[in-house]
Amino acid sequence: MPAETILQISKISKSFGAIQALKAVDFNLRKGEIHALAGENGAGKSTLMNIIDGILQPTSGTIHLNGQEVKITSPAQAQKLGIGFVHQEIALCPDISVAENIFMAETNASSARLMNYQDLYERARTVFAQLSPIDPGILVRELSISNQQLVEIAKALTLDCQILILDEPTAALTEKEAQVLFAIMKSLAARGISIIYISHRMVEIFDHCDRVSVFRDGQHIITSEVQDITPDDIVKNMVGRVIDKLYPPKQEQHEKTGETLLKVCNYTEKSRFRNISFEIFKGEILGFAGLIGAGRSEIAKGICGLEGNIEGELWLRGKPVSVKNYQDSINLGMVYLSEDRKGDGIFLDLSIASNVSALCVEQVATRWGLIDASREREQARDLGDRLNLKRGHLDQPVSSLSGGNQQKVALAKMLSVSPRVIFLDEPTRGVDVGAKSEIHGILRNLARNGVGIVIISSELPELIGVCDRVLVVREGLISGEVSGDTLTEEHIMHLASITGSEPMKGHDMQDARP
Repeated sequence: MPAETILQISKISKSFGAIQALKAVDFNLRKGEIHALAGENGAGKSTLMNIIDGILQPTSGTIHLNGQEVKITSPAQAQKLGIGFVHQEIALCPDISVAENIFMAETNASSARLMNYQDLYERARTVFAQLSPIDPGILVRELSISNQQLVEIAKALTLDCQILILDEPTAALTEKEAQVLFAIMKSLAARGISIIYISHRMVEIFDHCDRVSVFRDGQHIITSEVQDITPDDIVKNMVGRVIDKLYPPKQEQHEKTGETLLKVCNYTEKSRFRNISFEIFKGEILGFAGLIGAGRSEIAKGICGLEGNIEGELWLRGKPVSVKNYQDSINLGMVYLSEDRKGDGIFLDLSIASNVSALCVEQVATRWGLIDASREREQARDLGDRLNLKRGHLDQPVSSLSGGNQQKVALAKMLSVSPRVIFLDEPTRGVDVGAKSEIHGILRNLARNGVGIVIISSELPELIGVCDRVLVVREGLISGEVSGDTLTEEHIMHLASITGSEPMKGHDMQDARP
């Protein structure tokens, strides 16, 4: 017997002015299945999901739910129809509690004059018993990005939904949290709830999904049972071409000069990390691995003067330097690109040109202190072309670009100050496979041109594929270094999670190199 179809999308099109985001798309979802949606950023996946959730209205086409044609005019109506949507971009109210965020829709619809916080918190604890022990009374702004993502997922789990849309839900989660989510997904599917799962991670698609549909350029390209398709087939259908090298060639032996760009000596911020010592050599890409909360990002921010009361020494190109704040760091040529691209990396509502010049507007200002628009656009055009930025005009808002191109704008902003060292925190999070390959190539070219590159990533394949060396951080200390034949997931995870012994101090690192 064929599986029951719960959702049928027929010939859905969507235009934004002259831009056609969806072109006569067909898509169907079976009851109780986990259906993966793959495609490059800008392929039309999110547009279709926003139509299913009532955020956008289609230009043409029909939607059938349980065999009945429906018109979904708002997210509130979508919820009443049993459709829940966990967006990739976190949309919580930061200044109210976790519990209030989870039950916000229910609270708004209630006629009660007073809120029963005890009941609210108890119900929230019940939801989080499936996920992670998060205090329901804590303000959302005090949570990490990963825990905020869990709150978004918890909100969806409280809905009595028959269709659950998950857009890159593991992008900010630890491996342990992700595995908990996958178990919940399979439990929901076993109860007959259908899940649309958007992801760029092939391992998640093949380990946890039943079918996969691929979109490209606003069109539905293929739908297949996961068991009948390969990762290479998916990538080829996503990008319309074969990507035979996801990662660029690493530094060759003859390219190693031994020249030190940056030397960090016994860097300590007592509450976050201690005794951090390492070097960045010319021409290499250095990686930072470790579990979320280990202190990777805090080390990079500390070096760049973004947080903490720091002790220790920094040497840049053989000279001692002092960094008291981020402006000092920028002046020295050390820049940091945040993992929270849309929160800290770019200004979504500003133009491409304004974003690129943001770190040093003096470079494009007149002698009277006003922005010279033509110089600003020229700078953005030069750096955009260097990074193969796909764009319309330079005055368009960055919010109109795909995730991969937004990340290129953030990189262009870093390059505008001619940096000597760039710290990149989760540089390809939420970026499709084609854009990832491009960004990795850009970073390798920067390294070969003498820029120090440090990548902080939770994706072990990325660290292994791109980096020449990887430092592993555990509990605020460097627990080891891997390179060459020892640069494997097993070695990294052992150093990241081993217990019962003190992690190595920075000055012991030289002896630890394989």
